[in-house]
Amino acid sequence: MQTQTLFQLCRTGYIALVLLLSGYFIQLGLSGTYSFAFTALWIIPLLLPLKGIIQGNPYTFAWASFILCLYELHALTNLWVADNGFTFAVIETVLISLLLIGFPYYARFRGRELGLGLKKKKNQE
Repeated sequence: MQTQTLFQLCRTGYIALVLLLSGYFIQLGLSGTYSFAFTALWIIPLLLPLKGIIQGNPYTFAWASFILCLYELHALTNLWVADNGFTFAVIETVLISLLLIGFPYYARFRGRELGLGLKKKKNQE
């Protein structure tokens, strides 16, 4: 798979996730289930890597996976306890799981293309 194709898939999946979860949490905030502050606490971390993901920065894709882990926990918990929102929980879980696979791969392949990486330590004897 080419890096550009992986980038497009990851970016599209991330934007879909932002829209899906923003709509979900805003709906819960408007219905009175969550307060405005609690809704914002769920949405803001998801928006932090937005600029770097849209630009295709491999460093952003690498650290954004850590943020996605929080939402994966939410998705798996939702999947376990959901009575009426089971379909939403499955979609959320699958989407985040795919992003947790795609983000590190894109960061790795794009980083290699750009010559980025950890520098090896020279032996100084």
